[in-house]
Amino acid sequence: MVVKIMPSVTPPDFGIQDVWASNMEEEFKKIRVLLSKYNFVAMDTEFPGVVARPIGEFRSTADYQYQLLRCNVDLLKIIQLGFTFIDENGQSPSPYSTWQFNFKFNLTEDMYAQDSIDLLQNSGIQFTRHEEDGISVDDFAELLMTSGLVLSDQVKFLSFHSGYDFGYLLKLLTNSNLPSEESEFFELLRIYFPNIYDVKYLMKSCKNLKGGLQEVAEQLELQRVGPQHQAGSDALLTGQAFFKMREMFFEDNIDDAKYCGHLYGLGTSFVQNGANLDHAYQNHNASNNTNNSNDVATTTTAGTTTTVTTTSTVTTS
Repeated sequence: MVVKIMPSVTPPDFGIQDVWASNMEEEFKKIRVLLSKYNFVAMDTEFPGVVARPIGEFRSTADYQYQLLRCNVDLLKIIQLGFTFIDENGQSPSPYSTWQFNFKFNLTEDMYAQDSIDLLQNSGIQFTRHEEDGISVDDFAELLMTSGLVLSDQVKFLSFHSGYDFGYLLKLLTNSNLPSEESEFFELLRIYFPNIYDVKYLMKSCKNLKGGLQEVAEQLELQRVGPQHQAGSDALLTGQAFFKMREMFFEDNIDDAKYCGHLYGLGTSFVQNGANLDHAYQNHNASNNTNNSNDVATTTTAGTTTTVTTTSTVTTS
C-alpha cells in the first residue's frame, strides 16, 4: 500500500499560517488586531494519543471518562493547535483565516502512542522541525493570556468533541495538571473560555447528522482546505460546519442556555448519550482504534493511579 504524505508546511493559498517559535510574537500581533471583528474562533488540537487508563473505582461512566482525559492530558504534550477567525456572518479575513501553532515535541524524550504519531506523520507533520523550531508552551501561554482570546465574554469558541482540546489549553494556561474533579474542570473552563459551542454537542439537535468531523463535513457538503489531521485544517472545517449547521438547523440562532458551555462526551451529556468508556478520544481521532500488543506499566498522576500503555520508545523522566 502506498501512503501519500501531505506537505508539512501549508501552502499560502490554503489561508493557513504556520506558526513556529521564530514567528510567534509577530503572528500574535496580527491576531490581536483581527479579534475585535472576527470574534468567533474555531479551535482544534493535535496531541499524541492515549497512553494511559485510570484504574480503581469511579462514581459513574462520566467520572471514568473525565479521569481518562485527565491522566492523559497530565502525562502528554500538545503537538499542534489551530485557530480560525470568523465574524458573526461566517466570513473570515484574507489572506489568512487560520493560524496553526506548532509546539516543541521530541520523539525521543516525550511520551506518545505510536499509532497517533504515525497518523500525524502521514498527515504531513515533521517532528524534526517540531523538535528544532517548536513553540515553548510557556511562551505560548504568556502570549495567549494577553491576546484577548481568553478570559473574554466577547470571544466565542467553536470546537468539535473538544474535551481533550480544552484540557490541553487549560493545562498550559494554568501551568498545572488538570483538577481532580470534573466540576472543577468546568469551573476553570468557564473562567478562561466563557463561550464554547461544541459542534458535536450541537449535532444532538440536528436530524441525520452523525459521525466525526470529516463525515459531518461531507454531509453538510463542505470542502476541506488543507491536510486532514492537522490542527489548522480541522479548525477551519469546524468553523465552516458550525455556521452551516447554524443556518440549516437553528435558523441562525443558537440557544445559549441550551448549548453554550457544553462539551460532548463530558458531564451529564456523556451519561445521556450512553457512550463507550473510551468513546471521546476515539471519536476525536477515529484512526486511533488499532489494537496493539503493548507493555503495561503503572504510574500515579496527581494522586490517581493509572495504567500506562507503552506503544513506542518512551522516556518518562
